[in-house]
Amino acid sequence: MIVRKHFRFTGRVQGVGFRYRAKYAANGMGITGWAKNEYDGSVEMEAQGTEESINRMLVMINKSDYIVIDSIETKEIPLAENERSFYVI
Repeated sequence: MIVRKHFRFTGRVQGVGFRYRAKYAANGMGITGWAKNEYDGSVEMEAQGTEESINRMLVMINKSDYIVIDSIETKEIPLAENERSFYVI
């Protein structure tokens, strides 16, 4: 079953390759969506795929030596029907 989730990550998540690591992981798992830096130092991301693939993507992002996630806010949101890739904003 395909789901779409909105995430907000806080911690050491900017300037450490977070968004590009997310893109690499998403592309390898067939996940669509986007990731962008916010002015408050957090990163927002939307990811659409299976629950399992999204969870694997989060594990892959968190395996970096430079990324330190202090908290993750998550909510399920409606699917984006015509989205075809994962991109960095």
